[in-house]
Amino acid sequence: MTARTAFEGWGLRTVPAGLARRYRDEGRWTGDSLGSVIAAGLAGAPKSRFLVGSAVRPYDGTLADVDRAARSLAWALRVRGIGPGSVIVVQLPNWSEAAVTFFAAAYAGAVVVPVVHFYGPKEVGYILDVVRPDVVVTPDRFGRTDHLEQYAELLAGRDAEPLWLVVSDRPERELPRGATPFHRLLDADPLREPEAVDPESPAIVGFTSGTTLNPKGVVHSHQTIGWEARQADYFYGRGGPPQIVGTPVGHFMGMINAFLLPLLRSESVQLIDRWDPAEVLRMMAADGLGIAGGPPYFLTSLLDHPDFTPAHLAQIPYMGLGGASVPEAFTERATGAGIAVYRSYGSTEHPSVTASLLSDAEDKRLRTDGRALPGAEFRLDEDGEILTRGADCFIGYTDPELTARAFTADGWYRTGDMGAVDADGYLTITDRVADVIIRGGENISAQEIESLLLGMPQVAEVSVVAEPDARLGEHATAVVRPHEGAGPVSLDDVRAHLAAAGLARQKWPESVHLVTDFPRTATGKIQKFRLREQVRDGSLSRP
Repeated sequence: MTARTAFEGWGLRTVPAGLARRYRDEGRWTGDSLGSVIAAGLAGAPKSRFLVGSAVRPYDGTLADVDRAARSLAWALRVRGIGPGSVIVVQLPNWSEAAVTFFAAAYAGAVVVPVVHFYGPKEVGYILDVVRPDVVVTPDRFGRTDHLEQYAELLAGRDAEPLWLVVSDRPERELPRGATPFHRLLDADPLREPEAVDPESPAIVGFTSGTTLNPKGVVHSHQTIGWEARQADYFYGRGGPPQIVGTPVGHFMGMINAFLLPLLRSESVQLIDRWDPAEVLRMMAADGLGIAGGPPYFLTSLLDHPDFTPAHLAQIPYMGLGGASVPEAFTERATGAGIAVYRSYGSTEHPSVTASLLSDAEDKRLRTDGRALPGAEFRLDEDGEILTRGADCFIGYTDPELTARAFTADGWYRTGDMGAVDADGYLTITDRVADVIIRGGENISAQEIESLLLGMPQVAEVSVVAEPDARLGEHATAVVRPHEGAGPVSLDDVRAHLAAAGLARQKWPESVHLVTDFPRTATGKIQKFRLREQVRDGSLSRP
């Protein structure tokens, strides 16, 4: 597949010439490819440790070990015609093979499409249809998911079946037809230099749930992803012990934190493939590690664990929070324990818009989402919606209609979030226009869940909204109006229906409320902001 056909139909935007010139003049956009950034970073600290905490695939090596494997994989792919413009889908947990694949794709000049490991056949099938990958990399299984069975069905019958690489210790004869052991491609001679690519061309496509029925494919160029990595390096906290990354590397920010930020800082990489508080605490004690970011649950699960000690607390000097609702009770608890908390605001589309720094006043760090970061701008329109621009803002969706709706003519991105700005220029997110729930940092499309639940025979009408969650920030709750005489709809009923539809478990509602009618506008539209208020004040009934 050539670069021309790989991106055909995506309808990517052209950044306004004045903005592009400014980003280049300010040094935010360079001629560097993602591959050259990775090569320089890995060369800067080859002996740094690369550690994976896992019950099924632990790893303890160096960045040089991972780099060597990545260059071998890159060459093996190039021999098979995979290079600039090709597309590589990778759905792996936080394992060393995920890093090898990500680095190899960048070296080969291919577009990498990370997919969170818990996405099921519904989401994965859609992604495969959109990006038409040349290569797919998966485990044989992880957790509840049998990836061999899932992908054998998803890949069968395609016009051009991709090269399917499977991370597995099984004998090759036990793999499905068309599957190739991942390790077999690691014996090739290493690629010496990253392939040359146009820095304006796509480098990463991150799929995120949001306001649409299907995940949205967010396209970043080598330029935008390069600046985002340096942006994160600017405002993320420094000091303290090496950090464990528990956010899935199939998620855009998990990938940045695990595979790019440590390279810019010449630091080691520490991953855990499943957030098990007991195992995290063990790693912290055994290897002198800490945590420094993620959804509130990451911290509360440690603080509440019986194995947590003052020694562990000393290894968490600060905590960065972003991409989710941050309960005030959580920030007060963390601050009371002596942990400095700071907040930031962004999305897969525009990852770093605002942030507080650890040097900012405590009141600003705890109660606002920070000020505009270097190279980023924001403004509020007449309705209070936040519009943003910046050197790390994406270049479009894989759906050209979404791209056209998302941007103004002068390059402002419509975030779908509402905000307020104080006299010092600090932004606070106040509500969402976008119909999305952010559970533990992961976006969940309300519309996607609603569409499936309307297929239940006893459901007449349903609205899915965010409900506050002390551990995760918020979770999805389904507000249901049953058909008259149909009887109550239980949480078990809802989950059984969504499981049968193949929806990822993380998207399932965690509570159900029953109503005889909804608050509505004069035209009959459900007023979701009122539903959210009713959920928060406890005025809705449960079955």
